[in-house]
Amino acid sequence: MSLRRLGFLSATLLTAATLTACSTEPVEADDPKPSATGTTAPSGAPGGAPEGGLALADAIRKIPVAEEKRTGYERDSFKHWVDEDDDGCPTRQEVLLAEAVTAPKQGDRCTLSGGSWTSYYDEAEVSDAKKLDIDHMVPLAEAWDSGAHNWTPERREAYANDLGAERSLVAVTAKTNRSKADKDPAQWMPPAESATCTYLVDWTATKLRWNLSADETEQVALLELAEPCAKSIVEYEPAS
Repeated sequence: MSLRRLGFLSATLLTAATLTACSTEPVEADDPKPSATGTTAPSGAPGGAPEGGLALADAIRKIPVAEEKRTGYERDSFKHWVDEDDDGCPTRQEVLLAEAVTAPKQGDRCTLSGGSWTSYYDEAEVSDAKKLDIDHMVPLAEAWDSGAHNWTPERREAYANDLGAERSLVAVTAKTNRSKADKDPAQWMPPAESATCTYLVDWTATKLRWNLSADETEQVALLELAEPCAKSIVEYEPAS
């Protein structure tokens, strides 16, 4: 069983304490490069940030600022979906199993039937796993631009299949995932107002977990969007 599945329940129990004060694939489309009320837990496992976490604005300022590298990206540079623990379930199915509101039935080769999910980007209730994409919180192309172009193939594979942090990968409606494509928060935010603070926490935690940079436009947008999320906390554990 993956670390993600083991940690998902305990992460969910942190929701009320950390975000209540914020008020205000089969195929993923995160490839081509153009340019809250939080209801889920903060990204990542505790331990990466001192004293239980960082205030969202402080965490955003901790992301290194650098120009993006916009050339050389190929989706195949990030191998996914893999079955890292050899249990018969590749990463996509692991995420679906972890995030199911109602558990699906698991058949041969980890085929899933039944079950239900909530897509937090748009608050949609989904009862057919085929209508869900697994979104890389920081899209693969954005990760490439922000530092992954310097990684080894093995590290890029680890990033693309990151089950060690609960919010690096999320099951969301195909419509919202493909609307997001590879945009950063300066260009796209989830349509549900309730998702705003959660999404900013998840994005920031993923960038910090993987030591990815942000360009100046992205940082400014993150800080502006985070203003209503004063009590949101970012927790993360640096990826090994």
